[in-house]
Amino acid sequence: MDKELVIVLDFGGQYNQLIARRVRECNVYCEVHPHTLSLDKIKEMAPKGIIFTGGPASVYAEESPKCSKEIFDLGIPVLGICYGSQLMSHLLGGKVTTANVREYGKTTIYVDDSSLLFKGVSKETICWMSHTDYIEKVPEGFRVTSHSDACPTAAMENAERKLYATQFHPEVMHTVEGTKMLSNFLYNVCGCKGDWKMDSFVESSIKSIREKVGNGKVLCALSGGVDSSVAAVLLSKAIGKQLTCVFVDQGLLRKNEGDEVEAVFGPNGPYDLNFIRVNAQERFYEKLKGVTEPEAKRKIIGEEFIRVFEEEAKKIGAVDYLVQGTIYPDVIESGLGKSAVIKSHHNVGGLPDCVDFKEIIEPLRMLFKDEVRKAGLELGIPEYLVFRQPFPGPGLGIRIIGEVTAEKVRIVQDADAIYREEVAKAGWDKKINQYFAALTNMRSVGCMGDERTYDYAVVLRAVTTTDFMTAESAELPWELLGKVTSRIVNEVKGVNRVLYDCTGKPPATIEME
Repeated sequence: MDKELVIVLDFGGQYNQLIARRVRECNVYCEVHPHTLSLDKIKEMAPKGIIFTGGPASVYAEESPKCSKEIFDLGIPVLGICYGSQLMSHLLGGKVTTANVREYGKTTIYVDDSSLLFKGVSKETICWMSHTDYIEKVPEGFRVTSHSDACPTAAMENAERKLYATQFHPEVMHTVEGTKMLSNFLYNVCGCKGDWKMDSFVESSIKSIREKVGNGKVLCALSGGVDSSVAAVLLSKAIGKQLTCVFVDQGLLRKNEGDEVEAVFGPNGPYDLNFIRVNAQERFYEKLKGVTEPEAKRKIIGEEFIRVFEEEAKKIGAVDYLVQGTIYPDVIESGLGKSAVIKSHHNVGGLPDCVDFKEIIEPLRMLFKDEVRKAGLELGIPEYLVFRQPFPGPGLGIRIIGEVTAEKVRIVQDADAIYREEVAKAGWDKKINQYFAALTNMRSVGCMGDERTYDYAVVLRAVTTTDFMTAESAELPWELLGKVTSRIVNEVKGVNRVLYDCTGKPPATIEME
């Protein structure tokens, strides 16, 4: 699909994905790349605009991440955010120094609405600040276009060179008019037309898959989750019976989920594809015996998945391609360039080095979660499947802290089923975006039926989010939590305590490991 492009250069900021997501909300395609991306590569990509992310470093520190000063001479509009704004100033001759007053959180700023960046923005508006350093002196040719009571340069620009910078974060929801500002940069400064639409993505993906696969055979790693389901249907639309979906029941699924997946994608389902179910519970439990470190569990589960697929492929006969439901946050969180690895995803960082297929096809690799759902609707997948809760590739293996055993899986499956049932009964399943029960590695003393117990603690998690990159803990009614707690401790053998996780993302991840 030939589309206009904006690139985000990552300088270690926690909101790198969020910037790209907000740009795509404006119907402009956007990719995140490491700040080390070469000038030659940038020229080759021919982006309509470049955005610098924030970051934790000080630009005047010798070891801080930098880019070439020549990037500003390419004639491509640049927007620097937070650290990115300070870097722009530093490289172009301005002065960045430690602020007398550190700003963090919601801040009132005053803007010059004659700037293209602030067209239609209120002259006094709320934004999100997070900085210790500040721009004391702007570079030659720049003018200050915004300030706060504590920050003299909340935004600056050199309109002639199409260089813009904000000390605050327009990408976060706390910046009330942030989306308008980003839209102004994309349309008023970069001249974007907004050609990133999901219908054209689906159409072009089906076409490109047909061209790539030809008469080849394709094996799809089907988990039954949203991502792999959309990938499977996309491939089914493109190549029909050339596709074989292998569903590995590794014993780490939610209660009764294996049968539910087979009912949808199996021989009695509505989709034109071949379906194989592999029951490999004992095999996975054996591999995970004694393993407690989360990354190690992810790697083991990821490699074992591939080994199962390879075995099934050999039974089928020469298979040319493996399809996976990798999505963009998986790619970024598994490590982008020199960015920190948050966690390895079984379909990205968890793959073994040697895979016995000609090539891996990842048709959703550049999509965020809500874009995947839009693609699913475009493909005609029923809403109850499209809006199913996200479920991690390693399954309950990362919702069980410590060693994974069949008994622990049984505990968390039963607790999770009760939790989901009561949330749905209370009508909260449509109000929260992800919710599940996890099993801690903590055992504590309790008293049940006048007898001492020494059992596990279950943690309940529920979050609200629009993009799964940031999330807030859901404020579930105490009555609901009380009912769930009562049922779990009474009905799930091995549990005598239930906790509720109140942590957002960041600083935590949505999953519990």
